[in-house]
Amino acid sequence: MLFKILVILHTLGATVWTGGHLVLAATVLPGALKHRDPDRIHQFEEHFEGFGVGALLLQVITGLGLTWIYFPGLANFFAFDSYLSIYIGIKLLLLLGTVALAVHARFFIIPNLSKENLSGLAFHIIGITLLATLFVIIGAGIRLGGLG
Repeated sequence: MLFKILVILHTLGATVWTGGHLVLAATVLPGALKHRDPDRIHQFEEHFEGFGVGALLLQVITGLGLTWIYFPGLANFFAFDSYLSIYIGIKLLLLLGTVALAVHARFFIIPNLSKENLSGLAFHIIGITLLATLFVIIGAGIRLGGLG
């Protein structure tokens, strides 16, 4: 029963995180770039940031729980000798990329966001959206027994 609850919560977190970034990248960002209006990004972030980060944290916590169920005590996890350990390893790399982009944007781009550097933030938004989508694809591969 715990496994099923973790999968459901993990999926809900992925839905919020990925869906929010898809909305940002596909609807908010194009308008902000077209009108050179960083306030559109700020307004979206103001409403989404807490909920989105909470969803990402939920994914991390449930992902660790699921990994523990698949690899109790992390036995054989680091051997990367199964699709499961490889896919989980890929998800960890995607998480590191997400954190790196998010920290860079949060501390170096967003505080100084203006019409002039809006394009720099656009690259971050597209990057995080791509990583989030890859999270979903790899996660589906885990549940489907591999993508090959």
